[in-house]
Amino acid sequence: MKSLSLKTAGPFLLLTFIYFIVGFLTTVNGQCQGPLKIAFLSEATTMRNSLTTLISFAFFLGYLLNSSRTGRMLNLIGYKRTLIRSLIVMVEGLVFYTASAFCAEYAGDAGIVFNGDFVPFGYFVFLIGSFLMGTAAAMLQVVINPYIAAYPLPGTSAVQRMNFTCAVNSFGTTIAPLFVTGIMFAGVPLDSVTASQLTLPFILMTLCIVVTTMTTRRLALPDIEGTRTATNSNTPASSGEKAKSVWSFRNLKYGVITIFFYVGTEVSIGNNINLHAMELAAGGAALSPALLATIYWGGFLIGRMVSASMKNVKPRPMLITVTLGAIALMTAAMLTENLWLLAAVGLFHSVMWSCVFTLAVDGLGEYTSRASGVFMMGVFGGAVFPVLQGMMADWIGSWQFTWIIAIVCEFVLLWYGLRGYRK
Repeated sequence: MKSLSLKTAGPFLLLTFIYFIVGFLTTVNGQCQGPLKIAFLSEATTMRNSLTTLISFAFFLGYLLNSSRTGRMLNLIGYKRTLIRSLIVMVEGLVFYTASAFCAEYAGDAGIVFNGDFVPFGYFVFLIGSFLMGTAAAMLQVVINPYIAAYPLPGTSAVQRMNFTCAVNSFGTTIAPLFVTGIMFAGVPLDSVTASQLTLPFILMTLCIVVTTMTTRRLALPDIEGTRTATNSNTPASSGEKAKSVWSFRNLKYGVITIFFYVGTEVSIGNNINLHAMELAAGGAALSPALLATIYWGGFLIGRMVSASMKNVKPRPMLITVTLGAIALMTAAMLTENLWLLAAVGLFHSVMWSCVFTLAVDGLGEYTSRASGVFMMGVFGGAVFPVLQGMMADWIGSWQFTWIIAIVCEFVLLWYGLRGYRK
C-alpha cells in the first residue's frame, strides 16, 4: 500500500493494532486447551476431549449472544464508544482467566463430579473468562470490520485493506502458540503443567489491555459516513421509506451461514490439531503441537500479506480458488494422517474471511454497521464444530476421521462462491 501520513492512516493503524490483540488472545485461549486438559482435567476420562473443547465453545458463544447487540450499539453510539466498551469487557475476561489460576492453586480440590469425571471449579472460572473474551473479540470485530472496509484510505480497495488488517491479526495468531508453550508453560513437560502458571502472564496481559484502553480514549476515531443509519439524515426512515431488515439482503443472509461454517473449520484445525498431535505423540510420533499450530496460523500471515499487495483480484474468484485448494489438501491430510499437510491449510484459509465479509456487506450502505453485528453471529461456528469434533473423537477413539467435519464446512464455502452470493 502507498505511503501515507500518520494523520490519514492513524485510525486505520489503531484498529489494525487492536485486531492484532484480538488474534493473539483468541489463539491463546484456544492453545490453552492442550495444557489445561492436563492441568484441569487430569482426572477426567470418559468426556475428556469434549470438556476440553468446551473452552472454545464458551469463547465463541460470546459471538452468538452479543454480536447482534453490539451492531445495534454501534449504530446508536458510534465506533469509538463501542470500541472502548469492548476493550473493557476484554479486561474483565482476563481478570477471570487470572482468577481461574488462583482457584487451581488454592482450591484445586474443590469441584463437581460430572458423568463420572471430576471437574474442578477453576475450570468453570476459566470458561467464564473464555466467554467474556469471546464477547470482547466479537464486539471489537463488529467495530473493526465495517470501519476498515469503508475507511477511505487512498490507493486501497476494501478487500485489500481487510487482508492487510487480517494479516496483522494473523501475526498475533502465529506467535500465540509459541507464547503459550515458550512463556506461559516454559520448561515444563506437558504432563506436568499446572493452571497456576497462568497467573503472571495473564496479569501482564491485563495491564497491557488497560493501557491500550486508556490510550484509545485519547485518540481520535472519526465516524464513517454512510455506514450507520443513526448518523445519516437520508436514511429510509427519515425519507418516509420503510426501513429494511438486514436479513432481506441475500448476500448477507447466506454470508452469515457461510461464515458459520468457515470459522468452524478454521478453529477446528487451529485448536484441535494440537489434540490430534498429542494423541499421535503418545503413540511415539515425533510431532510438536506448538509448531503445527504456528505453521497453520503462519500460513494465514503469509497468505494475507501476499493478498494485501494484490489490487485487482476480486473476492469471489479468490474464494472459489482457495476453497478448492483447501478441500484437496485436507482430504489428503485426513487419509494419510499427515498433520503437516493439515497445518498447511492455513495458507488457503488466510483470505476466506475477508472474501466472505466483503461479499456479505457489498451494497448494504447505511445498513453496514447493523449488518456487521449480524454477520459476526456466524462466528459461533467456532464453538459448534470443534466440540462436535471432540465428541466424535471420544466416540470413535481417534481424531483421524473427525476431520470430515471440517471438510464438509469447506464445501459450504465453495457453494457460497459458486451459487450463494447474489445481491
